[in-house]
Amino acid sequence: MLATAVTDHLFWITSRAAGTAALVLSSLAVCVGLAIGGRLVKGRPDLRQLHEALSLATIVALVVHAVALLGDSFMSPGVADIAIPFVSGYQRFWTSLGIVSGWAMIALGLSYYARARIGVQRWRVLHRFTALAWLGGLLHSFGEGTDAGRTWFVVALGLVVVPALFLLAYRHLEEPAPAAPGPAR
Repeated sequence: MLATAVTDHLFWITSRAAGTAALVLSSLAVCVGLAIGGRLVKGRPDLRQLHEALSLATIVALVVHAVALLGDSFMSPGVADIAIPFVSGYQRFWTSLGIVSGWAMIALGLSYYARARIGVQRWRVLHRFTALAWLGGLLHSFGEGTDAGRTWFVVALGLVVVPALFLLAYRHLEEPAPAAPGPAR
């Protein structure tokens, strides 16, 4: 009987855990990314490898979060339900927001490896949309997530989301760096 109960809920529990892990990892990646690009911290160490590792771990967690749902006996989604926005009938808006945000996080995270082809400046502009995808994932989790109202979930996410939101606000409110002097005309 215990084996049946575990089997019935194993996919759902796995998806919940992976979704929570994706939120924590992506929040940490956003924090590190904003610390790399901002002027808040002087003399900061090179955190690019940490940012890359957190981004890749986020992508893995997102894939596990979605694929584990295929075995969920309550929702019984198909591949289209977890991969294509507005196909699933289950909480259509929140599910679609999660799908769009997930695909955006994956595409924007992997775009790092195509930046030479995209062009570094164009890639930097594109990469700024990561914050929007991250915010979409947060809204998805609080709108549809099973644990959204639970104290442990709110506290755990607050520990990583609040600093990321602070850094994001600081980035958008800080004055731009002075332009380097150009050649005299």
